Amino acid sequence: VQLQASGGGLVQAGGSLRLSCEASGRTFSMYAMGWFRQAPGKEREFVAAISWSGGNTYYSDSVMGRFTFSRDNAKDTVYLQMNSLKPQDTAVYYCAARAGTYYYTDEDEYDYWGQGTQVTVSS
Repeated sequence: VQLQASGGGLVQAGGSLRLSCEASGRTFSMYAMGWFRQAPGKEREFVAAISWSGGNTYYSDSVMGRFTFSRDNAKDTVYLQMNSLKPQDTAVYYCAARAGTYYYTDEDEYDYWGQGTQVTVSS
């Protein structure tokens, strides 16, 4: 599976961005997907996960209620809608995929990674 993330950029605190991650190479609907992020000087951390059908999602406490993870299997694409952005959301965001029907929160559980997209939130 090849993953292409896009949609990052510079936004003021309180603003919104929508990240996309398009997959190719395998049957997308058979893959669970995740978003992770890595801020400068910090380890990569879990952000959100979604099951293969989109029926189950899970979020880190830091983004719960502000971010929404969705998928369109017809377009082989997942989306991360990020609202009420904060400066501490600044990071490189990575999408990840693994075969499986449920959702997964540990980065070691994922087999495929996108190249990352930079999100910068100014105060």
